[in-house]
Amino acid sequence: MKTNRFKLSTAATDRLRLVKGRTGFKTDNIIPRIGFCLSLAEKNPPNPKDYDQDGKEFNRYTLLGEWDDIYVALLRENLKNHKIDFINEFDYFRAHLNRGVIIASRLIKSLPDITKLVEQASRNSKS
Repeated sequence: MKTNRFKLSTAATDRLRLVKGRTGFKTDNIIPRIGFCLSLAEKNPPNPKDYDQDGKEFNRYTLLGEWDDIYVALLRENLKNHKIDFINEFDYFRAHLNRGVIIASRLIKSLPDITKLVEQASRNSKS
């Protein structure tokens, strides 16, 4: 993936603001990171055409930080499992971010909900 900027959809941007308000997070990058992983766990890949690019813009390093390679590897594994060509990986990365923020907004009503998600993911990874 060669891009350094990502734009969320208007809907995902609105949901991100909502979750930030519920949790008190000061930064914008935590919820999309969690959401990205939630989206990857869904049975089917998101449709990149379902998400506009009229929302919040992120610098790649601000969004992914030192874990950039891990997020890209997770995405590529997901694309491989769904038999999707890596040529479209940027579109799918953005789609997973958007869908993930929307999923996260449904699951995270307060800060303790994030702890519950982490505990659930931990239990799922051990089974």
